[in-house]
Amino acid sequence: MSELESFQREIRDFVEREAPEALRGTRQGRFDGHWGGRKAQPSRDVQHWFEVALERGLTAPTWPRAYGGAGLSAEQARIFDRELARLKLPPPLVGVGLTMIGPTLLDYGTEAQRAEHLPRIVRGEVRWCQGYSEPSAGSDLAALRTRAVREGEHYVVNGQKVWTSFADKSDWIFALVRTDSKVKKQLGITFLLIDMATAGVSTRPIELISGASPFCETFFEDVRVPVGNVVGEVNAGWTVAKALLGYERSMIGEAMSGDIADAERELVARARVVCESSGGPLPDDAVRLAIARVAMQERCFAFTIERLRQSAIAGKPPGSESSILKVVASELKQARWEQAVKVAGPDALGWEGPGFDARDLHATREWLRSRANTIEGGTSEVQLNIIAKHVLGLGA
Repeated sequence: MSELESFQREIRDFVEREAPEALRGTRQGRFDGHWGGRKAQPSRDVQHWFEVALERGLTAPTWPRAYGGAGLSAEQARIFDRELARLKLPPPLVGVGLTMIGPTLLDYGTEAQRAEHLPRIVRGEVRWCQGYSEPSAGSDLAALRTRAVREGEHYVVNGQKVWTSFADKSDWIFALVRTDSKVKKQLGITFLLIDMATAGVSTRPIELISGASPFCETFFEDVRVPVGNVVGEVNAGWTVAKALLGYERSMIGEAMSGDIADAERELVARARVVCESSGGPLPDDAVRLAIARVAMQERCFAFTIERLRQSAIAGKPPGSESSILKVVASELKQARWEQAVKVAGPDALGWEGPGFDARDLHATREWLRSRANTIEGGTSEVQLNIIAKHVLGLGA
């Protein structure tokens, strides 16, 4: 028996033994699971699953053991992922601490920063959010105006961030701030870690058309941040910011792809109800063709995701190619929900109340929510420019 086969048997035994029955079959998306943080209130089953996984370092499978991770290879981590997928089981811990700021600190943080922050992420003690976009700095992120002025051993931060996902539920924020306004805009930016419990930090939720409110505005008024919270060099935060975006876009691409097989089955099942077809090919040629087109594109995207995972196994961090994942995944997700409401027809016009199927109401809200997918995390136009310049080498 090979080492990987032995590990697979070991991890399967662990999951079968420890995963609560109530959580099996419940996972629907990439971010289903325990987010951690001071404000978290997990159920007993979620807390148990988190604690038993934490004992083995499986809340951060590939992170070094020195910081509380399991030290798994990428191949071993994929085996763990497959065991979770087999049981539709949520990961023991999720969030941008694991997918974005954690990997960035491993790449760019000081040893003191890693020792302070990584174990707390692994233990689910701190939930992180991202402070990049501003009211006047969205696609042109380098135009940001939030300022940080050094006073002794602190930076005093003033400004505003917007579209800060789950800021109202988070404990820390990694933010881009302007520390020099006399140089080229990309050269005067610093990457800063800020405790959101610091005096002067406040948040306000932004309600979306879908009725949900994952986004917030975040305000900084004379917020004092220790100088030791600078990641990388002062005025060189743009380099750190771009590296983190590579992790973000890869994460968004995988998250938006979701469980492709389940989504396809659900779409076909709903079409059968509408078309009054119990089996065989769908009788409506146009509906059948539209579903097949989306399904083929999603299968192709799944192969692309697998190639990315193979690059990760080879030790290559996400680069500009991650923009391909982001733009394709977001447009595919929009196409999926666009087709779902088309299949539902007039039933997709409901918002609430009797007379509407729960699946149709869900599809309507997801369709509305998907409108933001090609904006958040960098618009499709920005992603295409990155692909053209840095992947294809056009316009150089």
